[in-house]
Amino acid sequence: METFNTIITGVGGQGIITLVSILDQACLLQGYDVKSSELHGLSQRGGSVITHIRFGKKVNSPMVSKGQADLIIGLELMEILRDADFANIKTSFLVNKISMQFAGHMKDEEIIEKLQKVAGKNLHLVPASDICKEKLQKEVLSGVYLLGYAVYNGLLPLKPESVLGAIKELVPEKYLDMNIKAFNLAKTA
Repeated sequence: METFNTIITGVGGQGIITLVSILDQACLLQGYDVKSSELHGLSQRGGSVITHIRFGKKVNSPMVSKGQADLIIGLELMEILRDADFANIKTSFLVNKISMQFAGHMKDEEIIEKLQKVAGKNLHLVPASDICKEKLQKEVLSGVYLLGYAVYNGLLPLKPESVLGAIKELVPEKYLDMNIKAFNLAKTA
């Protein structure tokens, strides 16, 4: 693998900073060079957020070029559609099937239809928020669940042990068990 390009998109308050930190650390634990960058409104709850993570043998820049993403993870439907221009015909889309509906936005069905046109068979719609809410009583764990889904389904070339090691290093003790459960819950998805 030369370089693997990942985009994570969503809105502020969904745990994206934690997710990127876990991914960065997992890459380091696996011996990769890794660079990441946050681009929009992380400090604003509800504001658009896009992060770039690139890892491989040697990475010079954190920025993924348009049309060069290997994987785009969307923590929310509308946000992943906004960043679909980072995709090419081989890009995998992993999407939390939840939307933050605001007046004037497209309906979920319209967004999914547009995503299917872009992603085709590479679209993975996963109700991560619903699963985490039902099984763990914490919807905010959906990002870690999606990370587990990506690893266990071969969408992200990282070993589960590396990601679990990163979770153990970075997540505070009082939240550690539930994050490990969220990650491993995706193993059976």
